Amino acid sequence: MSSLDSLRATTLLAPVFQAVTAAGPNPVVLIDGPSGAGKSTLADALVAEWPGSQTPQLVRMDDIYPGWDGLDAAIDHLRRYLLEPRRTGRPAAWQRYDWSANQRAEWHPLTKERPLIVEGCGTLAAAHEPLSDVRVWLAADDDLRKQRALDRDGEAFRMHWDQWQDEWTAYLTQEAPERRATVRLRAGG
Repeated sequence: MSSLDSLRATTLLAPVFQAVTAAGPNPVVLIDGPSGAGKSTLADALVAEWPGSQTPQLVRMDDIYPGWDGLDAAIDHLRRYLLEPRRTGRPAAWQRYDWSANQRAEWHPLTKERPLIVEGCGTLAAAHEPLSDVRVWLAADDDLRKQRALDRDGEAFRMHWDQWQDEWTAYLTQEAPERRATVRLRAGG
């Protein structure tokens, strides 16, 4: 993360810290928004500056999506294996998707004693609302976010940008994720 990105993320943290503090000692924080908005940078800054005594666990949806057309499957995976079990006191885990091998890989167990942050497209689906405590929507200008995403992921993402945008648009229409946010932020350039 560049120092400029870090400064911008720190500026955005104040309302998130306020919501986290109000949520109690062991919250589930979901960070959603379009590709390239800065969700990963915000999540990294939140972990680094966490206001509580327990360092949160961080899960990235990019590690769960089963390929470029896997938004719906990742949303279901998040609900079934992480959020529902955690909320009901059962063991929670997530399974990494190996993009190189094009298959699911190892499981990563989580501990219910530590806060949880999940960042990525699809986290604010309707089914996740009652299973979370703080829901952050991070928006950014379309040109800025596309450039950030392509700078980050290069040609691999460029080839799939339109495909992912179609899935994202369907998700926005079906789920109206921004409405579920308890904190709304806008990243600048």
